[in-house]
Amino acid sequence: MEFSELISEAVSALTRNKMRTGLATLGIVIGISAVITLVSLGQSSQKTIENQIQSLGSNLLTVIPGAQTSGGIRGAGGAQTTTLTYEDAKAIETAHIQGVQAISPELARRTQLIAGRNNTNVQAQGVTSTYASVHAVTVQNGTFLTDQDVTTVRKVAVVGPQVVTDLFGENASPVGQTIRINKQTFTIIGITTPKGGTGFQNQDNMVFIPLTTAQKIVFGVDPLSSIVVQTTDANVMTDVQNDVGYFLLSRHKLDDPTEADFSILSQQDILGAANQVTGIFTTLLAGIAAISLLVGGIGIMNIMLVTVIERTREIGLRKALGAKKNIVVSQFLAESIILTVMGGIIGVVLGILLSFTITHFMNLPFTISLFSLVLACGVSGIIGIVFGWYPARQAANLSPIEALRYE
Repeated sequence: MEFSELISEAVSALTRNKMRTGLATLGIVIGISAVITLVSLGQSSQKTIENQIQSLGSNLLTVIPGAQTSGGIRGAGGAQTTTLTYEDAKAIETAHIQGVQAISPELARRTQLIAGRNNTNVQAQGVTSTYASVHAVTVQNGTFLTDQDVTTVRKVAVVGPQVVTDLFGENASPVGQTIRINKQTFTIIGITTPKGGTGFQNQDNMVFIPLTTAQKIVFGVDPLSSIVVQTTDANVMTDVQNDVGYFLLSRHKLDDPTEADFSILSQQDILGAANQVTGIFTTLLAGIAAISLLVGGIGIMNIMLVTVIERTREIGLRKALGAKKNIVVSQFLAESIILTVMGGIIGVVLGILLSFTITHFMNLPFTISLFSLVLACGVSGIIGIVFGWYPARQAANLSPIEALRYE
């Protein structure tokens, strides 16, 4: 039997009972579309996290208080978390370490902002003037904080666009107006340009105040949350990480790197950890969705077994007329493969549409991996072969005489 004739016979057999064919295909459609959709959502979430991390600035090293358990400089388990000071940041800046472009000392706390009857919970950042250049922050209205604001401990603030919306409403221009931060009155001097994003370091929902004001007036604490070091380029990050680490060890009078009371993380460290977490969740979700593929394959096998029983006399007649076993196997196997491939194609289209719709409404970047599409079609074909083989063998092993007698 020629290939074209084999396909024609298989299609003809499948179209005799459209309802059964549709139901058999449905399981594969759901499985393939679920896998593609969930993998796409996982990749979109990962891309969003990457964009948010990169939006914080380029070539950044973050020095945080406390010990680090792996990578970089290892610290003691009992290291304190109040070990970084403004003086440390100034010392790094004046040390003229090769490869260091800028230093941004930072003090971060969650706090409540109040403007009139409205209030919102945001992250307050005590920073210096270098924060804007290090973290690629621009101001759409007004000005950013200056060195004089830090030196004179002024009570001025720069707010993100989300803060403006929450406190003053859409399209408001509150520059010159006042807000209250931890019972202290601040004058708004600038509004940052929207960066978008939610969750991780959403700079649209922040308020920036002078570092000295945050330390002495608002929060009453001296230790920093972090010191961000911007390097001249990505190639020197490892060298700068080591040089800054040993410089701080010397300042803190620590001889053994294993006793370090601070940790230094690069953007790649943070990005790698985030990607690892999202990768695990994407794999788990895809694995759960793949179970429906298995169920769909079993459903096709059941349908094909029923088809073999219904067509017993037809099989007996074919074999009596000289049809060989491999011809019978090929015919039923072709029907099974056509079912799964057809379901796979429909599932791919449905998965892409669902992915686009969900990412659009969740404000995520639309991402589809070509590998996942090829894999989905390949898996659907394999399912057709695996779960169609047994019914095809059952049909081929029927005795012609018994098959013709079957009622």
